[in-house]
Amino acid sequence: MNKEAANQAMNTRTAPLSSPSPFPDLMTEQELITYLRIPEVSTAQDYHNVVNNLVKMHDLPRIKLCHKRLYPRKAVLQWIDKQTIR
Repeated sequence: MNKEAANQAMNTRTAPLSSPSPFPDLMTEQELITYLRIPEVSTAQDYHNVVNNLVKMHDLPRIKLCHKRLYPRKAVLQWIDKQTIR
């Protein structure tokens, strides 16, 4: 995925009305890429490789539903908190 596609996905995402965040409680990989701002901080050509690395090497939380990985927003926030250097 290129940066232009990531920016377009950021502009077209939707969330449930009950969610206070613009991101849904269960994010797709594309939503996660936008949520973590990977296009802004990575020089990788394929942002999905960045996510795969975070899953394999840094234990990024996810669930599988219908053979697709989804990323619980609250678990991702907790993961970010654990990764934060203090």
